[in-house]
Amino acid sequence: MSLSHHVSAGVMAAGARHDWTREDVRALFALPFPELMFRAASVHRENFDPTEVQISTLLSIKTGGCPEDCAYCPQAARYDTGVKAEKLMALDAVLAEARAAKESGASRFCMGAAWRSPKDRDIENVCAMVEGVRALGLETCATLGMLSGDQARRLKQSGLDYYNHNLDTSPEFYGAVITTRTYDDRLDTLAHVRDAGINVCCGGIVGMGEGVEDRVGMIATLAGLPVHPESVPINMLVAVEGTPLAASAKLDPLDFVRTIAVARICMPGSVVRLSAGREDMSAETQALCFLAGANSIFYGPKLLTTPNPGRDRDMALLDNLGMRPMA
Repeated sequence: MSLSHHVSAGVMAAGARHDWTREDVRALFALPFPELMFRAASVHRENFDPTEVQISTLLSIKTGGCPEDCAYCPQAARYDTGVKAEKLMALDAVLAEARAAKESGASRFCMGAAWRSPKDRDIENVCAMVEGVRALGLETCATLGMLSGDQARRLKQSGLDYYNHNLDTSPEFYGAVITTRTYDDRLDTLAHVRDAGINVCCGGIVGMGEGVEDRVGMIATLAGLPVHPESVPINMLVAVEGTPLAASAKLDPLDFVRTIAVARICMPGSVVRLSAGREDMSAETQALCFLAGANSIFYGPKLLTTPNPGRDRDMALLDNLGMRPMA
C-alpha cells in the first residue's frame, strides 16, 4: 500500500501548519523556480506517492440558468454563451455516467449543479444520486452552490464524501469577479460542510486578471482554514466567449506551476487537483505541475460545459511519465 493511503488530509500531514501569513506565502512565490520546485516536490514525497494521480470525473447534473454573475462562468443566465438552461438529470442517467466513469478508471465521481443554492427537494434528489454512486464503489463529490447547515447534514446522511465550494480568488479581488454573493457567504458554506463532517474540496481560479498578490491571498486564506481542504482544485481560467472574462490574457504557464507548488507546500496533506484549463496545457506544463505536487486530475471529455483532454491523451501522458491512477 502506497504512502498516499495513510494520509489523513489536512490533519496528519508532515509539516502541516495553519498559521501561514501572507508574508510567508509571498516569500514562497518569490523563490527561484528550481528552489520552489525542490521544496514542493520534497513536501509532496513526505505525504504522498509522487507517481500516483487521483482520477475524478465531473458531470453537470443540472446545467445553465444560474442567477449568479460569476464573470468566468458560461452557466450564468445573464451571459450569452450558448449554454441552455436544463432540468436536473434523471437518476438513471447519472448512474449510467458514473458506471462509465468507473470503467474508465475514475475513483471519484463529482456532480455539479448550476444553482445559487439548492432547494430542499433538490437536495433529496441529489442524495438519491449520491447513494446510487456510492453503491457503485465510487467516492462522491457534489457542488451545488451555497448550503445551509441542515442541507449539509442531509448530504452527509446520504453518504456524500466531498463537497466542492471554491473561494475562487483573494478576498480583495473577489468583488471584481462576483457581486451576487460575498466571500463570507462562501466561507459560511465551507463551515457548514466541515461541521457536517463532509470532506471539503476548495480551491480557486488563476488567470482572471488577478495579480500575484491575489494568488498569495487565496492560498493564505485556504491554508489558514482550521482544517485544510482535503482537496484543493487549482483551475486555469477557460475564457469562454460571452462571459466578461472572454478576452482575458493568458497566464504564463510557469506562473500557474508556481501556484500549484505554493499550494502543495502550504497544504501538504491535501490532494492538489490540476483542474480546468488542461485542454490548453502542454504535456510539459502538466508534467511540471505533477512535479510541483499536483496529484489529481479531472478525467473525461468535459468539465461541466468546457472541454477537457480526452481519456486516451491523459492515459498516454501518465504512461509517458511512468505515473498511474491512485487506487
